[in-house]
Order: sequence, then structure tokens, then C-alpha cells
Amino acid sequence: MNKSFVGLVLSLLISLPVLAALKVGDKAPDFAARGSLGGKEFDFSLQEALKKGPVVVYFFPSAYTKGCDLEAHTFSQEKDKFDAAGASIIGVSADSISRLNRFSADPDFCAGKFPVASDADKKIAASYNLATNPVKAGAMDVKGDAIDHDFIERETFVIGKTTRSSRHCLQRTTGFHPISMSPNHWRSCSNSRPNNRGPTY
Repeated sequence: MNKSFVGLVLSLLISLPVLAALKVGDKAPDFAARGSLGGKEFDFSLQEALKKGPVVVYFFPSAYTKGCDLEAHTFSQEKDKFDAAGASIIGVSADSISRLNRFSADPDFCAGKFPVASDADKKIAASYNLATNPVKAGAMDVKGDAIDHDFIERETFVIGKTTRSSRHCLQRTTGFHPISMSPNHWRSCSNSRPNNRGPTY
């Protein structure tokens, strides 16, 4: 292959705009959103939550889809471990708050153990430099209801205090990997990006 052609391709790839991923040690964007815990709405504030300890902020594509259901169920099952580590959990998706009210109270998923927040305009996801994918026409959730919102990529951040600030990224995990949800795994403040990105949604 012509070397000049290869060089041209590489230069074009380099020039393409890319999202500046939030890395371990970076200051995490603050946000507030309408949330739901056990089916009851409230105003969530990351700044306020951090006053009590580290916060696990996990973005997920959609409530009532297989991968996200398993992820929420796993968080609810592991909640005691996060409590013992002094950490709280908040899930964020582009679902409407009405959908999240049902999801947060569903005993098979969040089970009222941790809140989920609505990022319907996807501004929170954008502040964390996360991609969103348009929903396919006719997409349905596991309950047979139409999905009418875009999918935020699956990503988990542990936000907590460092020597420099009270709001830094201590850990980032791409995709869904149950082991990476354990506080014993992320408290080392190491970056984790499993090869298995898990289900698409």
C-alpha cells in the first residue's frame, strides 16, 4: 500500500474530533437532576451527596432492558458493601422520571435501595463526555413498552475526595462488569476499563 496514502489516512483520523474522556484524577463535573428512590421523586445533587462520602455515578442506556436490568439488580445486591465503604450510588439515564419511578421501586432491579436520575436532555452525559446513541425505530423494553429516548453509553465513575479537591474521579469503568462494582476493587483509585463492554443496552 502506498505510504503516502497511509499517512493521509492517519492524519485524517487524528484530525477527527474526539471526546476528551474523563480520566482518573480529573475533576468530575458537578450536576443536579430529578431523581427517584423507591418510586419517590427528589432533587439529587452530586455536591450534596459528596458531603457524605464517595459517590458511584453509573450511566446506563435504558431502564427495563436486559443489560441495564442486570446492572441495577447487581448494584442492589451489593449495596451493603458500598454502605460499609461509606459510598452512595446514583444511576443516570435518559429515561423519563416517570419510567425511573417504576424502575427505582421495582423489587427485581433497584428495589428501592439506591436512586436513579433522569438526564432526558443528556446534558449530564455530555458534561462527562459520554456518547449517546439514537434509539432504533420500534425498540421495545422487556415489558413491551416503546423506548422513546436515546441511549447514553454505559460507564461508571467513582467520584470522591483527593488531596486536591472533593470532587475527583477515583475510578472509571467502561461497560458492565460485576467485579468492578465492588468497593474493594475501586478503592485502590486505579483506572479500570474491562475488555468486555457488556450488553449494548
